[in-house]
Amino acid sequence: MRPLSAAILSIALAAGAYAADQKNKKDDPNQIGDRDVGKCLNFYSLDREIAWGKQLADEVARESKIDDDPILSEYVNRVGQNLARNSDAKVPFTFRVIDGEELNAFALPGGYVFVYTGLIKLASEEDEFAGALAHEIAHVAARHMTCRASEQQVAKVAGVIPGILLGGLGGLAARQAVGAAIPMTFLSFSRHDEAEADYLGVQYMYAAGYDPTGAVSIFEKLEALQKTQPGAVARVLATHPMSSERINKTEEEIQRILPAKPEYVVTTSEYRDVRERLIARDAGRKSDPGRPVLRVSPGDGKVDDPDDRPSLKRHDLF
Repeated sequence: MRPLSAAILSIALAAGAYAADQKNKKDDPNQIGDRDVGKCLNFYSLDREIAWGKQLADEVARESKIDDDPILSEYVNRVGQNLARNSDAKVPFTFRVIDGEELNAFALPGGYVFVYTGLIKLASEEDEFAGALAHEIAHVAARHMTCRASEQQVAKVAGVIPGILLGGLGGLAARQAVGAAIPMTFLSFSRHDEAEADYLGVQYMYAAGYDPTGAVSIFEKLEALQKTQPGAVARVLATHPMSSERINKTEEEIQRILPAKPEYVVTTSEYRDVRERLIARDAGRKSDPGRPVLRVSPGDGKVDDPDDRPSLKRHDLF
């Protein structure tokens, strides 16, 4: 029995030392890319995760109003790819912009990230915008979607939630995407997942050269809107709950794990130009929404109301 006990003790000590080493690495932004981020019970290979994410992203693109402004799209992709290169993610990323006032961004499995134009308007500095993107990249790097999916499959087999995955998990999420444009129910992460995304996201910002406190700043703006205009942030806070405790924890982690740098990127003239161009464009839409003007029919002096003609009625997605 003594040799067996000694072997068990050795294994336990080795496992404890490995866990401590990984914890130290996770606290060290210099170790990004060389640490066990995203380790969990996971039935999805990276290839399968990417394929599933593409399926969902295609559904979202069909059901959403994708912004086709090439300058805006290129800029968002460039900022996102810079953050992704400084992350623990093992998948390629695709960034797309949704034309909508929602103050949100969200990630799908396999590196597909969508950003609403409303979020860009809210983020007055580039580091705030980068903070939101880094948070979503962290969800992908930690493989939160497929980790949760695997847990649900185990629960289904155990009979805890029978029937929740009828038709397969991919089919469930795809149906949610089709029915509501964005699978927000699917993306309601646990508190642990949100905390980990906050924790990793500020590290990715830091590694990419941004001031990590930009993440705190965008959180504070959302918290303030939650108090003054709850309807404006209801949907984003349904999937990313905001609180003073969460903000304070992020500030403490920045102080604890990120050594100060002599300078950071806070904002750039390019971000200001892109954001101002977007704001001006959307302001122009509101002043001239493109509706047909009232006209006088020749001969009878009556005014035709364009809304009386069914073919001219607008059908907005948002």
